[in-house]
Amino acid sequence: MHTGIIGAGKVGCSLAKYFMLHGLSLSGFFDADKKAAETAADFAGTDFEEKLEDLVRKSDALFLTVPDGLITTVWNQIRELPIEGKYICHCSGALSAEDAFPGIADRGAFGYSIHPLFAVSDRFHSYKELSDAYFTIEGDKRHLEDVKEFFQSFGNPVRLIRAADKVKYHCAASICSNQVIALIKESLDLMGDCGFDEESALAALRPLIAGNVNKVLADGCVSSLTGPVERGDVQTVRKHLNCLEEKDRKLYALLSEKLLSVAGQKNPDRDYSALEALLQEV
Repeated sequence: MHTGIIGAGKVGCSLAKYFMLHGLSLSGFFDADKKAAETAADFAGTDFEEKLEDLVRKSDALFLTVPDGLITTVWNQIRELPIEGKYICHCSGALSAEDAFPGIADRGAFGYSIHPLFAVSDRFHSYKELSDAYFTIEGDKRHLEDVKEFFQSFGNPVRLIRAADKVKYHCAASICSNQVIALIKESLDLMGDCGFDEESALAALRPLIAGNVNKVLADGCVSSLTGPVERGDVQTVRKHLNCLEEKDRKLYALLSEKLLSVAGQKNPDRDYSALEALLQEV
């Protein structure tokens, strides 16, 4: 199967290199930025095409590795080309295949959403870490198992997902990846109020951050929970709330309410009613 990549950004370059390393035949790259396509093709060890229709003609499968807002735009550019029997794929976590490729069944092609659950942060190096990534796949049922087996052959764990769950799934990934950074930034800002610069604050917090993440990954959330919420320490939580500005106080209270449900699982016989009442006041 010859696979073409439309979009020469971080995801396109990373997948192309990963595919080549696993013996997949690439038909080449296309990008509106000819220089970007040329650079990506040179990096992956394949060709690039100056005309979109030439890449489509050469390919059995096409990966539209463009920003989410452009996927359907690109689809509309290729839908009237000869695509019957071809696999048309995108890598958005939030879009389903049906939403991204309206009317694809009428064109005789097969649409799939194939999302690596991984933060692709670098155009030329992230491919080295893709072997550890989960791939979630959704789309046309006629070849869904074939696509799943294809990615499993690379050694990646693969999970099929319903189209209706795509947005919630992507929200979960964004919270785990992006919004964790927001929480760490909140902690760094508070440390800054206490006289730490960012470098020293990160050095001080590193054992907490790394230790907590490693513990959760090894043993799960319930076993890993410690701190004033887990202890039901109303006085300490009240002091924390009082030292924060209103916006940050609400954030702390919302997160602590979530932690209460975890604490209840860890300590089913502990009375958290007083702490729950305090948080609900906020």
